[in-house]
Amino acid sequence: MKSHLARVSAIVLAVAMVPAATSAISQVESDTQREISRFIDIFERVKADYVEPVNDDKLMRGAIDGMLASLDPHSSYLDARDFENLRTQTEGVYGGLGLSVTMQDGAVKVIAPTRETPADLAGIKAGDYITHLDGKLIYGGTLDDAVDQMRGAPGTSIKLTIVREGRDKPFDVNITRGIIDLKPVTWEIKDDIGLITIASFTSSVGEDVTNAVLAIDKKLGKKPLGYVLDMRSNPGGLLDEAVAVTDVFLEKGEIVSQRGRRKGDIERYYARPGDVTDGLPVIVLVDSGSASASEIVAGALQDHRRALVMGERSFGKGSVQTLLPLSRTSALKLTTARYFTPSGKSVQEGGIEPDIQVPQLSDPDYKTRMKLRESDLRGHLINEIGLDDKELEKDKLDDPRFTMTTDQLKEKGIEDFQLYYAMATLKRTTLASARLAATGARAPRPVTAGRN
Repeated sequence: MKSHLARVSAIVLAVAMVPAATSAISQVESDTQREISRFIDIFERVKADYVEPVNDDKLMRGAIDGMLASLDPHSSYLDARDFENLRTQTEGVYGGLGLSVTMQDGAVKVIAPTRETPADLAGIKAGDYITHLDGKLIYGGTLDDAVDQMRGAPGTSIKLTIVREGRDKPFDVNITRGIIDLKPVTWEIKDDIGLITIASFTSSVGEDVTNAVLAIDKKLGKKPLGYVLDMRSNPGGLLDEAVAVTDVFLEKGEIVSQRGRRKGDIERYYARPGDVTDGLPVIVLVDSGSASASEIVAGALQDHRRALVMGERSFGKGSVQTLLPLSRTSALKLTTARYFTPSGKSVQEGGIEPDIQVPQLSDPDYKTRMKLRESDLRGHLINEIGLDDKELEKDKLDDPRFTMTTDQLKEKGIEDFQLYYAMATLKRTTLASARLAATGARAPRPVTAGRN
């Protein structure tokens, strides 16, 4: 009898809950309808009473852009032109300067120049503000308009007016546009060390890095002392290619996980058996322009103690964007997940902290130049665990170990101090290991070598 009453009570309770749930849903729908009605009212008022006639498309695009801008800096609406720009940046060849830029408070701000492009060779730095193009003020305009003006036929010139922190006044830089042929992976050999540079994570980068390792072995006729993986000023790109690049250096283990808004919405990526480099020492170079996919690679190799990370704290973009098609010519680029390193660390805001902080002493502006990072972008996602501002500012403090001046470096023929220091460290590591091996002593496992 008691069990029957319990079942009846449970049924009554369940029935009683239905109206409450329905009421809650109705309230949400009512609130949404109220907000939509308010939007339509404002739309109609603007159409009727604004000082000049306004195009419907302009108002709707502004509303959409405003809605997405309220979320985070990386969610946006892509129309036909944006789609083409995205395709060009990831696959194509175009005439331009080779700059990755953003809009901040109405000003065009440089995220990073692409390596070996006209902008990079002209000395444009991350954190620079571009105020004028050919003497024309661009403050308050749109980012699309600024990018369109900077692109153009190879061989043509453009004058950029730059505001740089630490400089007393703006200065002009004349740049000749070049063919921006997006070759994301380049390699060379210096002092028996393989140097592999990844400029961006476009399609087939993982395969290109594998081929670079094999080409270095072939050209040397033996294994190199080790590898320097240079991802400085690399703005990121495709997640799958970041996984593929990391897999080149790992024998096994998790590379990265991405987690959405729901508790069970987790996807993990793992390395496949086979370290293409046979466990040789690896040093990874990053700086404040190393973002997203670059941080996935650096974080995974650091967590697995497969590489030593050097340089500056990275950009700190720990979110994943998904392209959601709306039509044949438009899409929604929406932040749908955060990614985490194998140890469970989110790099959002904080970035990847190098094992060894190495300032770029060969850059005469390195002390005063502003380092733009994710935490500087308005509306950025907050790291769930919270970060101490003092920790984020550590790389602005002088390191007493690095005292050489730019002139002293020039006298020694050192044009890239961070690369010089990485190579010197790699040589010392391999030399010490060789000496220990010769004496029969057992070397302690260095963080730059070995499999997991």
